[in-house]
Amino acid sequence: MLLLKLTMKRITTIILSLVFAGISAQKSKTIFTSDIDNFWNAYDQIKKTDDFSQKLSLINTLYIDKGTPGLKAFMKARDYNDTVYVKAIDEYPKFWNSIRPNTLTIKKRFGDLNNAVTKLKQLYPELKEAGMYFTIGGLRAGGTTEGNMVLVGAEIGTGTPATDISELKEDWLKALFAGQSLDNIVFLNIHEYIHTQQHGASNTVLGYSIKEGSCDFIAELVLNKPLHTKYRSYGEAHAVEVKDRFKKEMFTNNFSNWLHNGQKKGESADLGYYVGYEICKAYYQQAKDKKQAVKDIIELNYDDDKAVEDFLNQSKFFNEKIDKEKLIAEYMYVAKTDPANGATDVNPDTKEIKITFSKEIIPNKYSISLSDKGKENFPITKIVGLENNNKTLVLSMDLKPDKEYEFVLTNKTFESKDGYPLKDEKFIVKFKTKPQ
Repeated sequence: MLLLKLTMKRITTIILSLVFAGISAQKSKTIFTSDIDNFWNAYDQIKKTDDFSQKLSLINTLYIDKGTPGLKAFMKARDYNDTVYVKAIDEYPKFWNSIRPNTLTIKKRFGDLNNAVTKLKQLYPELKEAGMYFTIGGLRAGGTTEGNMVLVGAEIGTGTPATDISELKEDWLKALFAGQSLDNIVFLNIHEYIHTQQHGASNTVLGYSIKEGSCDFIAELVLNKPLHTKYRSYGEAHAVEVKDRFKKEMFTNNFSNWLHNGQKKGESADLGYYVGYEICKAYYQQAKDKKQAVKDIIELNYDDDKAVEDFLNQSKFFNEKIDKEKLIAEYMYVAKTDPANGATDVNPDTKEIKITFSKEIIPNKYSISLSDKGKENFPITKIVGLENNNKTLVLSMDLKPDKEYEFVLTNKTFESKDGYPLKDEKFIVKFKTKPQ
């Protein structure tokens, strides 16, 4: 009888072990790391030759051609190709040797990754399954999504302060790694996982910031610990200033001031993530039904500007209800140009064009670019400066007879003295000179 009990106990243990193993295997079907192994195999072979064409062949046959659907999608999304990979391998040997062991730790994090997704589903029962693809990219992005695929660049996602960055030229990567730990890979994965559940694409700074910040906020709820990033630290230290500036620009599409701007903004980069996080946090904190609040945050329709604006007002992030029309009325605009915009009889001997704005503008904050007609039709030779109490910008020109000219003023940099952007995303200035 005792032998029978022991035998039955052993059988039960074996059955339970098989069940749990089956569950684990089933879960792991949504996590793909083969691209990491394939990359390092290709890397080792590439380091054995100095022949560039041979290196291209190796990265293709050993990595790209064997790639998962996630790698293919990531390469397309970030414009990676064989040349990008080989050049990165050749230029940053210290970096790659340093990051290699970090990328290999991802295979040991399956339990953490699956547990985080399970917790996310508890918070948001409507969660749709997504495949999690861990790849090696070309140092352009830590993560993105495509449909129901989470795409992570492990060479960025696993960077830490100990990673050798001495060869890297990009300051944003140095700043990113300085604030990361290996645990970041779980947070990054959940952040991107939430993106696979979202709806629509915003065309305003407000919507885009909430879309990114909401992923940070929900990921923080999932992991039950605060997220430490440069943009959060900077935002919290300059909260009043950031909030005021965001309010003035949130209905523009000037994303470069707020998102994915690490190469230009340094310490003050990616503040849209911070503001979006704070808006979602405020919405969640004032909500009586927390589960419904999570659902509201994840299912916000970013194609619907009114829904996004209502979400902002309901969050009470700003003390007052935002009057969109009144706010936009404060935006700066081009009042006139001399010669007149659209003129067809401009004297080719004209040496300057004067652009007068509705408000006094901040000196040296100009953004002037080529139009679709290119350099051939760009008349500007230099910026002379401001006059008329800093309302009029004077530009030097070099013109030829009987020719069309165009250039574009953008809202990327122009700013009024009271802090408002240029109303138009792109204001095209064009004219034609008369025959000699």
